[in-house]
Amino acid sequence: MMNERLRELRKSMNLTQQEFADKIGITRNTLASYETGKSNPGDAAVSLICSKLNVDETWLRTGEGTMFLPQSDNDLLKRFAESLTKINDDDFKKRIVTAMAKMDDEQWESFKKAMEALFIGFHREEQKK
Repeated sequence: MMNERLRELRKSMNLTQQEFADKIGITRNTLASYETGKSNPGDAAVSLICSKLNVDETWLRTGEGTMFLPQSDNDLLKRFAESLTKINDDDFKKRIVTAMAKMDDEQWESFKKAMEALFIGFHREEQKK
């Protein structure tokens, strides 16, 4: 049932009802009524949920398919960049991406070599298991 899928979606995103409602522009009470099955979202609300959260509409309506639509690398980067603007400046993710944004070509080449060595090390460790 759609109410169960809405709850599953929200929980998979680790959001409270208030946070989820804020993301899609509805009240927490409206979301609660959807999740309890007291009311069903209309077509406009379903479209909004799907477009804002990259949810597969078929999955939301019927439970068939996958919860989320596949995303291009550009879509993933865009969402990640948007999320960085909403977190504290001391957050590790924001600090590391800000440092990367300041790197010149030479620094990028050094960073690339370091990451390749790190990934090779991880791969070797995984093969030992």
